[in-house]
Amino acid sequence: MIRTRFSPSPTGMLHLGNVRAALFSALFAKKSDGHFILRIEDTDAARSELKYAEILQEDLKWLGIHWQEGPGIEGPNGPYWQSKRADIYAKYYLELEERNLAYPCFCSDQELALNRKIQLSRGQPPRYPGTCRNLTLEQIEAKIAEGKKPALRFLVPLKKAINFEDTVKGPQHFNSDDIGDFIIRRAEGTASFMFCNAIDDALMKVTHVLRGEDHLANTPRQLMILDALQLHTPQYGHLSLITGDDGTPLSKRHGSFSLHDLHEQGYLARAVLNYLARLSHTYDSQKLLCFSDLAKNFHLEKISKASARFDKAQLLHWQKEAVMAQDKDASWEWLGKDIKKAIPESLRDLFVEAIVPNICFPKEANEWVDILFGNQLQFNDAQLAILKEAGEPFFIAVLKSVEAHGADLKRVLEDLKTELHVSGKKLFMPVRVALTGQEHGPELLQVVGLLGKEKMQLRFDYALDLVRKNNADDL
Repeated sequence: MIRTRFSPSPTGMLHLGNVRAALFSALFAKKSDGHFILRIEDTDAARSELKYAEILQEDLKWLGIHWQEGPGIEGPNGPYWQSKRADIYAKYYLELEERNLAYPCFCSDQELALNRKIQLSRGQPPRYPGTCRNLTLEQIEAKIAEGKKPALRFLVPLKKAINFEDTVKGPQHFNSDDIGDFIIRRAEGTASFMFCNAIDDALMKVTHVLRGEDHLANTPRQLMILDALQLHTPQYGHLSLITGDDGTPLSKRHGSFSLHDLHEQGYLARAVLNYLARLSHTYDSQKLLCFSDLAKNFHLEKISKASARFDKAQLLHWQKEAVMAQDKDASWEWLGKDIKKAIPESLRDLFVEAIVPNICFPKEANEWVDILFGNQLQFNDAQLAILKEAGEPFFIAVLKSVEAHGADLKRVLEDLKTELHVSGKKLFMPVRVALTGQEHGPELLQVVGLLGKEKMQLRFDYALDLVRKNNADDL
């Protein structure tokens, strides 16, 4: 069975790079009738927070990513919180030490930083020089007696070729001599990412790991650990990083790109889902697809090796597609509680029909609430020019027709055509501007249905007063 996983650290909000790795892993598992596992990597006690673990779970569920094993869905390979797996890691630490494949290291951060500086000055790759590799038992006991707490380093074998087939990037080749002995247990006793991540993948029988290419250098280290312990190794695939317009990795300086923020801003899950699924992966269909259809058409070989550029215009395209695909009830819920309070129940469906096709986010609907149900409109110079060009006779005729026909816009417009001999833009634009203070927006028939006769009269009266005042000022 295909088994994939997503293993976030609960140290902050999920950014789009992490979410894409989770999505691709979940799509591949779904396509293969496999299992998708969520594992919380919270061994860094100083930075991990329960609130972030809870938020990331909520965000994944909102996006439509559901796990078959993980928090809340216990399986045979748990626990799924790394902080609860210390005894498991201890067993493998002991095995490595007994076989002389790991050793205690007492080097301080300052000593390690100095070594790195010297190596870089000599044009050498920075790696651990093996300072503590050959300490005797007596030397180790003496340092511990002094109160020093050692980290545990993995003993990297010499002159070993580490080769593997990356499911995204193709054949990869590393040499162990380029990799220094690395820490697998920190001095305070917690497992390093390098170690627990590899152990958990093996014990949870993960078959495929899809993660960012910033982890590519970790893979040979993890393969050496698993080989030394004779544990199952997954197939690794490393996704290109998502970049901003400037070609640098997407970060806060490019904007707010956590999944939680997008949700808060009013992006629809289906929009984000369709956008992310196409970041580095090609789909033949350009239609808005559900999770199952995205999974059905997901192929590892269609993942691009090239960097994926974040394109806000494309995200907005999918947002608009998702907004238009909602039914009335879903749109009403999406608009939010403020809209629900502001719109009379009798006008609910008409408001949704009129406004939703003209917006991408709920906050834009709030603007239309102010426009349609507020008291007085504000006009800019261009809009005032439109009203002035229409002139006093236009608005006198409009008011006369509204008095006779109420909110029957078709009859009002017919009266204007007949009496004033105007049509097209010269007919519709002054009406639209006078009623909404906007040059674009919902269908006018829907606008007058929301305004009603009395408000129409008030707004045409106000437009007439403005025209008269401007004409007087011109004298």
